Amino acid sequence: MGTGLLVRARRLWVELAGVPMIFPARGVAVAVSARSLLCPPDWVGIVALGDAAISTVPVDGFAQVVRKALDNLPVTAMTDPERLAALLPVEEVLGPATLAYCDEHGFRPYAKGMPPERLPGGHPDLADLLASVPTDEADECGLAEITSPAFVIRAGTRVVAAAGYRHWPGQVAHLSVLTAPDQRRRGLARVVASAAVAESLTNRMLPQWRARPEPSRRVARALGFRELGAQLSVRLGG
Repeated sequence: MGTGLLVRARRLWVELAGVPMIFPARGVAVAVSARSLLCPPDWVGIVALGDAAISTVPVDGFAQVVRKALDNLPVTAMTDPERLAALLPVEEVLGPATLAYCDEHGFRPYAKGMPPERLPGGHPDLADLLASVPTDEADECGLAEITSPAFVIRAGTRVVAAAGYRHWPGQVAHLSVLTAPDQRRRGLARVVASAAVAESLTNRMLPQWRARPEPSRRVARALGFRELGAQLSVRLGG
């Protein structure tokens, strides 16, 4: 596992926890944080990276029960909804999403045909692409929230694939990629994502790829991203 990537990734998620905490040598650290960005407000967030995990809970009353449940699990199972549901009163789940990272040494650029066109984030043509997919898919890809330029491929005048990234704390570039449903399995996601990753590395950022669907994860792996862990959010009853 890339030690440098792991250190940088952990640094990001510790900052997002909203309270002073660290990843332990092994196992899990649990902290109460009403300002945590590991999960939605009032939820429990769990991020596992390497051999350790951190978890934030919204109130003191959840800390002991979550710590006890996670202490009984291997790190790889801490972001498994079914394993958690057997130990905690889980009412709703978001994830898990795989967390993958790359640097300039591991990055494998990919080019095919003409280089992607560069558009400003928020360009109307991106909105048309987002409108071509279901709302949940549009929300999950995050393309509407990018702060970088968008790298796009067109079919005629229509944008059919786009990628960019959002600036996260700690010089992290959170990647967003979307391909129109009728243009998939042609390598377009890999082309536009490669351009976005190259841009982030030029700006000395750490590219982060957070994904659930296996096709998205395959694109990331093809570009040299290394899967270091996963993120899960749960809403507890009681």
